[in-house]
Amino acid sequence: MQKILIIGSKGMLGQELVKTFKKDKDYKVIAWDKEDIDISKEKEVSKKIGFTKPNIIINAAAYNAVDKCEESKKEYEIAKKINGLAPGYLAASAKKNKAVLVHYSTDYVFNGEPEIPEPAGCSHSCASCSLHQGFQPEVGFDENAKPSPISNYGKSKLIGEKEVAKNTKSYYIIRLSKLFGKPAIGEGAKRSFFDVMLEAGKKNKEVHPVKSPQSGDAKGVFNRVKAVDEETSCFTYAPDLAKKTKEILDAKKPFGIYHIVNSGPCTWYEAAVELYRQAKIKTKIIPVDGNEFPRPAKRPFYSVLVNTKLNPMRSWKEALKEYLKSMNKEQ
Repeated sequence: MQKILIIGSKGMLGQELVKTFKKDKDYKVIAWDKEDIDISKEKEVSKKIGFTKPNIIINAAAYNAVDKCEESKKEYEIAKKINGLAPGYLAASAKKNKAVLVHYSTDYVFNGEPEIPEPAGCSHSCASCSLHQGFQPEVGFDENAKPSPISNYGKSKLIGEKEVAKNTKSYYIIRLSKLFGKPAIGEGAKRSFFDVMLEAGKKNKEVHPVKSPQSGDAKGVFNRVKAVDEETSCFTYAPDLAKKTKEILDAKKPFGIYHIVNSGPCTWYEAAVELYRQAKIKTKIIPVDGNEFPRPAKRPFYSVLVNTKLNPMRSWKEALKEYLKSMNKEQ
């Protein structure tokens, strides 16, 4: 039996990891959250993990206030401790106890400007070249792409990746993007984009002039929301990510970096359109530029994660359908 320690067990991903591994009798699950361990304290990490002696450590804890750590030096320092130094402490403890470490990172370690692949044999002399005919490159960042974050949050996550690799060889760094799923437990828990947009679609009402043959100019009330039609990337459904994490561990895949996202890149606006279609919400969605909502932190314009090591996951639209069904069952 493998003893598996899941840190951040009350988070959006942590809950799904606990649920997934508890179904398998080959694993004994120990679930810790911030009241059980402060991963930013090196001595505490070493002592508690040394006492528990897990075979596998999964770190699903993270600082994710992207804008706060951009506008505040104090918050950035906190982000560097939790996202940057703490994974190194966990990696060192994993190595000392001969355990495997799983750590999660993000597409925000990239700058949003991927290299465009060329077909094999391309000499960049296109006068008579037919290699590009029918060639459809997969544009994005694969596991070997060079990180170059453009925000403090992205920088803090990249520090964490480097600290993990520096302190142990037995690690899996899993990059994900736009996580969604059942909200985390606890005060101040962050909700996913889909949860926020569902609430906005039902409550955000504006009054606008409407012409009616019977009454002439009148005022009608209808729902409408704005969504950014930029920042193309992929969504990751928490239950799918938890299952894929277990698949990597069960198969004893080679250590290193993995990209796990649901298939199908899209913008925030395109995601909102699909959400309202599936949820049968009649709200009007207005596509806007990213500068419509002033945000201190820069976001990558294009940060699609390309997976070259694992079987592809189902589309985010299928995963969203399942999520909406699960929400309806709980209501």
